Amino acid sequence: MHRACTEEALRARFEALDPGLDERSRRLWAAAEARSLGYGGQSLVARVTGLARSTLHLGLRDLASGEGADGRVRRPGGGRKPLTHHQPGLLAALEALVEPTSRGDPESPLRWACKSTRRLEAELRCQGFAVGRQVVSELLTELDYSLQANRKTREGADHPDRDAQFGYLNARVRDFRRRGQPAVSVDTKKKELVGDFKNGGREWRPAGEPEPVRVHDFLDPALGKAIPYGVYDLAANQGWVSVGVDHDTAEFAAAAIRKWWGRMGRPLYPRAGALLITADGGGSNGYRNRLWKVALQRLADELGLRVAVCHYPPGTSKWNKIEHRMFSQIAINWRGRPLTSPEVIVSLIGATATRTGLRIEAEVDPNPYPAGIKVPDEQLAAVRIRRARFHGEWNYSILPRKAGT
Repeated sequence: MHRACTEEALRARFEALDPGLDERSRRLWAAAEARSLGYGGQSLVARVTGLARSTLHLGLRDLASGEGADGRVRRPGGGRKPLTHHQPGLLAALEALVEPTSRGDPESPLRWACKSTRRLEAELRCQGFAVGRQVVSELLTELDYSLQANRKTREGADHPDRDAQFGYLNARVRDFRRRGQPAVSVDTKKKELVGDFKNGGREWRPAGEPEPVRVHDFLDPALGKAIPYGVYDLAANQGWVSVGVDHDTAEFAAAAIRKWWGRMGRPLYPRAGALLITADGGGSNGYRNRLWKVALQRLADELGLRVAVCHYPPGTSKWNKIEHRMFSQIAINWRGRPLTSPEVIVSLIGATATRTGLRIEAEVDPNPYPAGIKVPDEQLAAVRIRRARFHGEWNYSILPRKAGT
């Protein structure tokens, strides 16, 4: 009877304590109970707890020697040895596969292959290592590797006067704004396929009812492409977008600036005598584009404004203010929406707004703008251009001509 009561009490204590015990503390507790029970205690404790007699012997030995009191779950060196212990060359072989050029192995079998854990496992097995995909993943983490995408950081060779040009451009913008004259940032947004094509991003829709779009992104000749050219007012935080349907040329760019001035610029700056345009160094508004200067001369003549231009130095187009203040907001607004027609594109652009007060107007420009127009020297010579002393190829002004000149 006494033995039955002892077993029942021991079982109750074990069931109460077991959820909070780790391997070490369970072993030591069971050994202490067995030692306190005396003769037959090990058998009773083994039956109640389900622990092996060898585990109890180990616990008794730890109690006798004082081992296990340092907080370890296992004795030093205990437990299964890692694969790298039994296969010493495993880590080096894995690193040579993941980063062959930095490990001095340009002929690695995965030099030009996708380095997934499955491919890495297969190649390691071919080299005689016994390893699985999960272990490969754990070893990569141990080696301080992680899944990473490409990052756009290289901008090409830096021009020695890059920072100085940024300083000059920013000073010009501050000067125009101080004098109450308009200063705008211009650029062409990425050309978009018109039609029921997939557009990146997601939007809320009824569950299980995604917008159906075409499987292949092939140009539809009947619908063509949309070419959004934007003009962003740096002071007023508002902009204009002309959605062209022909070619992205300098004349198209100048036409968009003309539209912005008539619709948005002139009402804001009725007494303006000059207009500052900040633009990328290439494309339809590039500083080497002869037609760009001819088109700006016509614009200056029509508007009666001195048109000043400052180009961003080569390789720095991402710093153009219109990119991250206006174009990025347009992309957010139409994410997940198929751009089925130029009119839909105009509606989505016009509905773009931000909490900081961004306002955008847009319109389809259906006019043709032929590509490949050559500007002869005599036509370029007729442009009233005044180049700045500092990098006159990037910084210049187009003066309006009098009627008849």
